Amino acid sequence: MAFEIDVLVTYAEKDNEAAKKSEQGWVTQFKKFLELMLFQVLGTKPVVVIKSEFDTATAPALDNAAILVTILTKEFAQSGRCLDLVEAFNKSASSTKTNRIFKVLKSPLSIQEQPPRLRDSLGYDMYQLDDETGSMKEYSDFFSIEAEKQYWMKMVDLAYDIHEALVVLKEGDSKSEVKNIYKRKTIYLAETGHDLSVQRNIIKRELLRHGYVVLPNHTLPTNINEVERSIKKDLEDCTLSIHLIGSAYGEIPEGGDRSIVDLQNKLAAESAVAKRQTKQEFSRLIWIAQNLKNASDRQKAFIETLKRDTEAQEGAEIMQNPLEDFKNIVREELLDSQDRVRLEESSGKSIYLVHDRVDSMEVKPFQEAIEKSGFKVLSPAFEGDLLEVRKRHIENLKTFDAAIIFKGKVNDQWVRMKVLDLLKAPGFGRKKPIQGKALVGSGNLDSYKNQNLTIISSDSNRSLETLKNFLNEFGG
Repeated sequence: MAFEIDVLVTYAEKDNEAAKKSEQGWVTQFKKFLELMLFQVLGTKPVVVIKSEFDTATAPALDNAAILVTILTKEFAQSGRCLDLVEAFNKSASSTKTNRIFKVLKSPLSIQEQPPRLRDSLGYDMYQLDDETGSMKEYSDFFSIEAEKQYWMKMVDLAYDIHEALVVLKEGDSKSEVKNIYKRKTIYLAETGHDLSVQRNIIKRELLRHGYVVLPNHTLPTNINEVERSIKKDLEDCTLSIHLIGSAYGEIPEGGDRSIVDLQNKLAAESAVAKRQTKQEFSRLIWIAQNLKNASDRQKAFIETLKRDTEAQEGAEIMQNPLEDFKNIVREELLDSQDRVRLEESSGKSIYLVHDRVDSMEVKPFQEAIEKSGFKVLSPAFEGDLLEVRKRHIENLKTFDAAIIFKGKVNDQWVRMKVLDLLKAPGFGRKKPIQGKALVGSGNLDSYKNQNLTIISSDSNRSLETLKNFLNEFGG
């Protein structure tokens, strides 16, 4: 389809009033920046037209616009002229499947305050958010450090999303197949509290650029029953969910008692259980911000539950590290590893012998006994940076047939963490059941007997014999 106007920006007159006569209005500045961004993305100069509520726009002009961007504020929501234009554009655009209406929030506006026609449209928060206090205000300095982190990130998101819509409108749906780099895996990128919306959009943009389908791709409903249905439906199509947890607890839907952030985690955990039972691939990554000093008591309680409750952790890996490290981990999680496939398809069963560096000498007799019994031993990595060590650990958790945790000089907390890793192993994308789990260690190990582990005491002279019995039990 051919359009004379690439983007039509509509707004309430008051939202483009300049503080000083010598300055440009907010919408005029926005148009200039959007043109610049779209030029960089498209490679050609876009046709962007701005139209206030009092400008006339004939039906043919609306028919000639590919995309409508609404500058959404309370003034816009209360303007009959603005709403009439949205309705007219929606009517002219209804024959195409592609989303052609985007909303830019110049100031905070709850879903309930937004016009019904725009509630499901893609939204971009372009007001200033103070990470320290949580307060919000409109931008006046578009080149401040805060604007670089928030306003311009959202502007890039908007430009890329408009670009995607223009490509489909002008060249058809077949064009999108070119991006099928990674078999277009579908990922659930959970909605966040307001304090992490920028970080969520950074990750979303990277995933989209690499050809992944990212859900939800619509604004979530406000009613609890509709929200649950929407989240469950999206999770059905996904092989991975990503949850970013910060200081803000998030909005609570009408009729509900949990925030959207909390609810998404609960439903993703339930989905992990259901998919594991039907042997479908599904894993979860949960990132918790390191700075939580402004978190409410309810948010702190939610985070504690995430860290301690096995149900909340179902199929999940929980990290509290710098965002850049987490983004690298997401990349590792999504890249199909040929090494992993070869390990899974290799003949012979493997034992993951989980131990710490301090026990490397003490564990050797057990490693030799396992190898002599005909099993391949998978070992942890101790060299390299944190990401490389973790990558080896996750690969081992995905591929082992049975696991043995060795408790020598390490403390009980280290052992508990490794036991928890084994519990979470099915959520890392395993394609086969765990055939056995054992704990080899000295001292009192009674507290681990209810963890579905075979306890092998290294105090006993018969420990190696007991180990062989364990191996024969599942290896035969």
